[in-house]
Amino acid sequence: MVSGSRSGVLYGVGAYALWGIFPLYIKLLDETGAIEILAHRVVWSLVLVLGLLAVVRHVGRLRTLGRRAYGLLTLAALLICVNWGVYIWAVNNDHIVETALGYFINPLVTVLLGVLVFGERLRWLQWSALGLALVAVVVLTVDYGRPPWIALTLAFSFGAYGLVKKKANVDAVESLAVETAVLFVPCLAYLLVLGATDAGDFVSAGWGTTLLLAGCGIVTAVPLLCFGAAAVRVPLTTLGTLQYLTPTLQFLLGVLVYRETVPPVRWVGFALIWLALVVLTAEVLVRRRRERRAALDRLVLDPAATAAR
Repeated sequence: MVSGSRSGVLYGVGAYALWGIFPLYIKLLDETGAIEILAHRVVWSLVLVLGLLAVVRHVGRLRTLGRRAYGLLTLAALLICVNWGVYIWAVNNDHIVETALGYFINPLVTVLLGVLVFGERLRWLQWSALGLALVAVVVLTVDYGRPPWIALTLAFSFGAYGLVKKKANVDAVESLAVETAVLFVPCLAYLLVLGATDAGDFVSAGWGTTLLLAGCGIVTAVPLLCFGAAAVRVPLTTLGTLQYLTPTLQFLLGVLVYRETVPPVRWVGFALIWLALVVLTAEVLVRRRRERRAALDRLVLDPAATAAR
């Protein structure tokens, strides 16, 4: 029998690995427009998630979320729509390496948003990590001849999405149901227009494309369900470490499978980002260790108070 912690790690690895190899799936649809793929992803995800909620008899929970939760999830829907749309376009236009950069930057963006939105105070190692990331963005801007807008859009949209979802505090499946429901009508309308004008690929491009487009709901929901299962079984620090699996796999796919070029200067930019992530991760691990040690010291010094609790 697999322990809860071990199964949680397996679920986490499954979620981040599936997200990491998602470009392989999107590349199978490289003849289809990014907006059409995005619309199918929304429509079929809602169908699948509502089906899952019906099976476990949780559909009724959607009526109990409240206006605040619905408002926050509407904002989350808009943010994830931007994230998904840019990601799909980037993958099918041979920018997989830059999408990987976006998700490498994301933990650093989350720290920055914590300062800007919540007024959190950073320790010097966190400032050092953000400084390295800023230098990396400058280096990459010089190399690309433009700001790395794909990476920055993915990082900031997903970072903001995470903050909004945290404030909403809604179960992952129910949250995805609301988010896709918000986007469902415009996406379905777009697909109907494409179908009426024979401009879409769902029917005209053959059964293979039809099945792949319908399968977008499955490849969206499955890793999310794995992530939800992992989140309740392992500490956030473990999930925080596992999250680097996704951009690592994306980077390897871009370089080794799809042969995207990475000039020497770009390697320098990536190296700076990786160094920043090492610093940030080390800071988190050291702080957690100190907190556990302090908690143990309190138990030793005041056992009576602990017993009273």
